[in-house]
Amino acid sequence: MGNQVDKLSHLSYAEVPTTDPNGLDTEDGPRIGVSYIFSNDDDELEDNVDGPDIEPNQEEKHYDKRNEVECAIYNRDECIYEKSIIAGETETHSPENLLNRCKAGDLVEFVAIGQYPHWAVYVGDFQVVHLHRAEVKNSFLTDASQGRRGRIVNSFYKFKPLSPEMVVQNAMEQVGAKDRELSWRNSECFAAWCRFGKREFKVGGEIRIGKQPYRLKIMLPEKQSHVLEFQSLEDLIMEKRRNDQIGKVAVIQDLANHLSNVGNIRSDPSAH
Repeated sequence: MGNQVDKLSHLSYAEVPTTDPNGLDTEDGPRIGVSYIFSNDDDELEDNVDGPDIEPNQEEKHYDKRNEVECAIYNRDECIYEKSIIAGETETHSPENLLNRCKAGDLVEFVAIGQYPHWAVYVGDFQVVHLHRAEVKNSFLTDASQGRRGRIVNSFYKFKPLSPEMVVQNAMEQVGAKDRELSWRNSECFAAWCRFGKREFKVGGEIRIGKQPYRLKIMLPEKQSHVLEFQSLEDLIMEKRRNDQIGKVAVIQDLANHLSNVGNIRSDPSAH
């Protein structure tokens, strides 16, 4: 397997030591996810790579909530994030309808099949602040959506939020920051930092040594689940966002391939 910390880009599940979907620990040693120490999850690099830019007011039709990856994040035993279709938190709206629901300080997520989710902070007057193409920008919500459907995601993270005024202030103070001035690897980390003020959302906000305190629990069919462990929240978020980008079907296939490979290795006495 090698040292996971030396891996600078994403590995497939077949290359990552994990737990059994039934929750049974069938492998010795640490069950760790991928370390993204020098990797940026710039969701904008993946936008519209297979076609022309979407017109701002064009409705994005390619979205299916049935392919959403339901998951939860734990810091040791405390649940700090949860996304559940059953809870009704995954309903999406057109950009125009979303505007009627937003209040200053809200976190907004834009979603589309095959794309990383894009997060933004609604600051009022039909505008959002968001990290886009390695720059913090102030844009109209309809422009920032790029035609994708969106939803308010204030309740996904379980941290105590700052006041709406402070959330907006945090966002507006960063407008214009770019490249090496940035302290966040993706739009989600930036928006979450604005709302909660947690240094864990920043690049290097935590030291990656010792035991992995964070767990990403991926919900699977038939009430099964699969767990990956991480040394930092930002690494975990990048893995979660990759899962969001490829969708539930692909995630389940990755896990099936991994477990099949593990089974083959154990059944082959020469594989040492």
